[in-house]
Amino acid sequence: MYKIKREDLPALFQKIAADQELYLPVSTAGQTNFGVWREEAEVDLDTLKTVKSPKDVFFPQSETLYTCYREGKKLSVEPETLKEQDFVVFGMKACDIKGVEVLDRVFLSDPIDTFYAARRDHGTIVALACHEPEETCFCKVFGVDAAHPAADVAAWMVEDTLYWKPETEKGQKLTEKLADFLEKAEDAGSETAVAEEEEKIRSIMEELPYSHLSLEGWNGDVLMEKFESPLWEELYKPCLACGTCTFVCPTCQCYDIKDYDTGQGVQRYRCWDSCMYSDFTMMAHGNNRTSQKERFRQRFMHKLVYFPANNDGMYSCVGCGRCVEKCPASLNIVKVVKAFQEKEGAKA
Repeated sequence: MYKIKREDLPALFQKIAADQELYLPVSTAGQTNFGVWREEAEVDLDTLKTVKSPKDVFFPQSETLYTCYREGKKLSVEPETLKEQDFVVFGMKACDIKGVEVLDRVFLSDPIDTFYAARRDHGTIVALACHEPEETCFCKVFGVDAAHPAADVAAWMVEDTLYWKPETEKGQKLTEKLADFLEKAEDAGSETAVAEEEEKIRSIMEELPYSHLSLEGWNGDVLMEKFESPLWEELYKPCLACGTCTFVCPTCQCYDIKDYDTGQGVQRYRCWDSCMYSDFTMMAHGNNRTSQKERFRQRFMHKLVYFPANNDGMYSCVGCGRCVEKCPASLNIVKVVKAFQEKEGAKA
C-alpha cells in the first residue's frame, strides 16, 4: 500500500496527465461530473456522487461510428478510429464500478462492441471509497462494498491523506509510473487508518434507510407474475417520461443511431436513448410499447427480472440512489420494490 498527502494530489494528477488522459470529478457551474483534468479545473473529491455516473468515459453520451463522403459519383466510408490512448479514471465509487461490470455484460458479450472494448482495454480505474455514504445509497443490497471498491487501484481518503492500493496488473503499472509521488505505507498506522475507515463506512451503510431493502420475489423466474401485475397501473401515473432516471443511471445502456449531414459528408453516430420515451425503438410500424405504463414497466422489469434472467442473477441496478435523488415525480426503483412488497405481503 502507498500514501500521498491531499495537498500533493495536484502534482500527482499532473504526472498522470503528462502521457495519458485523466478523468476525475470536476465542479462546473455548481455541479460535479467526471471530466478531463486540466490545471485550471476545480477538482471535487468531496462530493459523494457526481450528477451523472462516469459511465460515459467508456460509453460516451454521443460518439461517431463512421463518416460517409461523396465525391461526384464516388462514395467512401471512413470508420471512426477506435480508442488508442491510455487513460485513467480517478475517483470512481464502488457503485459506479459495479455499473461498469453490468455494461461489460452487454457490450463485451458476443458480438463484442469494439468501441466499448477499446476503451475498457485502455482505461485504468482508480476507485475512491465512499467516505460518508448518504441516505439515498443502497449499494449493499446488490452486493457492493462501498468501503473497498473492486478496481485497478483502491483508494481511501482519511483526513488529509490518500491511501493507495494497486489491485490489478493495470493498477500496478500505474503505481510504478507514479513511484516518485507515492510513499510506501508499510507502517501499522496506515493499515489501521484504512481498516478503521472501512469499518466506519460499513457501519454507516448498515444504518441507512434502504440498505436492507429486500429483493425477495425479484429474479429471472417471475417474468409473467410481475409483468401482469395490476400494480403497474397505479405506479406509473405520476411518471413524466422525462428520462432523467435513465440519463443519470450507471447501468442504462440503450442508445439510438442517427445520421448527421455535416455539409461535407454524413456522420453516423450513436447517442444515449431512454426506454421511457414514446419514440424509443420507433420503427416504420410504430412503437411496440404504446403507453407510458408499458414503458415505465419495461425499465424496472429489465433491471430486476430480464437482466438477471440472462446474466446469472446479476441485477441491472447498483443502488447508487441517483434515481431516488433526481426523479421529479419521486418514482424510483426503491419505491417500486417496496410497493410490490406491500402488495404481496398483504396477499400472503
